[in-house]
Amino acid sequence: MMPGVAWLLVLLLLALLGAALRSWQRAPARSKIPRAQKRRVEALQRMEALARRLREQEPSLDPRPILELPLDRLVQKLRDEELSLESVLCSYLEEALKVHQEVNCLTDFLDECEEQLQALKKLKKTERGLLYGVPITLKDPYNCKGHDSTCGLAQFLEKPAAKDGVIVKVLKAQGAIPFVKTNIPQTLFSAECSNPIYGQTLNPLRLKKSPGGSSGGEGVLLAQGGSILGMGTDTGGSIRIPASFCGVCGLRTTGYRLSYSGVASAIKGQKSVTTVAGPMARDVESLVLCLRALLSEDMHRLDPTVPFMPFREEIYSSNQPLRIGYCESDGFTQPSPSMARAMRLTSRLLQDAGHQVIPFSIPRIEYAVKHLFVGGLFADGGATLLEKLEGDIVDPCMKTMINQLRLPDLLKCFLAWILKYIEPRASQNLEEMRGVRTPKKLWERHNAVEEYRQEFIARWRSLDLDVLLTPAVDPAFDVGYSGKALDSFSYLHLYNVLNFPIGVVRVTSVTPQDKEDLAFYKGYYGDSSDTYFREALQGSVGLPVAVQCIALPWEEELCLRFMKEVETLVKNHREPE
Repeated sequence: MMPGVAWLLVLLLLALLGAALRSWQRAPARSKIPRAQKRRVEALQRMEALARRLREQEPSLDPRPILELPLDRLVQKLRDEELSLESVLCSYLEEALKVHQEVNCLTDFLDECEEQLQALKKLKKTERGLLYGVPITLKDPYNCKGHDSTCGLAQFLEKPAAKDGVIVKVLKAQGAIPFVKTNIPQTLFSAECSNPIYGQTLNPLRLKKSPGGSSGGEGVLLAQGGSILGMGTDTGGSIRIPASFCGVCGLRTTGYRLSYSGVASAIKGQKSVTTVAGPMARDVESLVLCLRALLSEDMHRLDPTVPFMPFREEIYSSNQPLRIGYCESDGFTQPSPSMARAMRLTSRLLQDAGHQVIPFSIPRIEYAVKHLFVGGLFADGGATLLEKLEGDIVDPCMKTMINQLRLPDLLKCFLAWILKYIEPRASQNLEEMRGVRTPKKLWERHNAVEEYRQEFIARWRSLDLDVLLTPAVDPAFDVGYSGKALDSFSYLHLYNVLNFPIGVVRVTSVTPQDKEDLAFYKGYYGDSSDTYFREALQGSVGLPVAVQCIALPWEEELCLRFMKEVETLVKNHREPE
């Protein structure tokens, strides 16, 4: 046999052995996933059964008037006993199931909601909390006793939570009734909403579009009326992307204003980029009511690391004119035509209402997004994330990232050097994915984040700003594009490095003129990410477009006040049309 042929056979044998080994490693995932899928089917059958039992108690129930109520009015009617707890829960159970059948957004039914409803009925009126009787939905990673918090990972299956997380406990103490968990992307590190356990969630506004991630299940359920209030999490836009893609409201709170105890995560221990909990709802007033309920003594009592800082009504209710920083472009991602138009519309409405709008530019945006955000997330070279995926099936929405992380360090270094002159942003990603490699470098990275935060605040203070207005990223991308056009999320990633409170409010929809203008979109780099961004936005006429309202750390009340101002002005502007 010729030496070359012998070597070829050896390589072929090694390849087959490697494939067999990978197949064997994935075996635990393949055994757990079908069981999890069966448990979901059974859970949703129990959910349907409860809806039927509640419906039998009120056969003539018309759910439409209940589902159309805003949260504050629903709460009032429940407290005044104009609506029964059963009729409200029944309405949302039925509607959530309908939405799920269309877009695949539910991962689990929380059976204990029936028992909780009965316990609430026994309370005196004086004992009823701010969210008495309100059915609420929870993103998958929120721990609920007896239920898995999967993060879309096979490793996390069949490990039910021993107790409710702190936020879930506080919401229940305030009378809320969590009734379902919602879908997420595998690991939560994606702006898509797909995982090998529960599959792909679609955007109900246009089924070829993504709902955004990682709180995508919450976004679609709220958009279609299957939920009135939900809880999400945000590491790099995971509340704000689904809120903008689905046309609802979301609030990324300052880190540690709300407890994160009892929320599962694929990565724990990284500090440069702050992951937070936050509410999602159909309107700003609902976010406000949720935050009032969460910022109770219970939060600090259950998690003493969270400061006792009740909601400051005087800041939210103030009507003093605001000094608003205006940043139409971050200088890293050219805004889409609809993003730029939404900003100009909002600016004009704010100025007409008597507010001052002052131009603001983002300092060192490329450094912040690449070195601090990407480098912060992958300071360990992706080792923790890869560990969580051992023996698992990698979802298509994660494959590009995971394949890059799995490259040997020398190959990452070589490819980063090659791409430096062709795709500079892709080159920077690979370089940052190599990790910091030493404790000293890690401390330097943490210090760099703090120095940049102070630099940003100094620029903010030099202009005497109250708040800042920037684009959100929209309209919704086609499914599968979020990983390809990842750089376009710079508008969101930055504020997880800064750890500022930031909310999303819908202000307009994509117009035919936006569609025409998109044909001339080039981007600032002219690279593949810019090209994919333009492609991702095709076929979007009529879809929602939002803006981001930003305040300094610990100023959620001011952020919400700004959001409410924008929401009100836009609503009043729409009425004459």
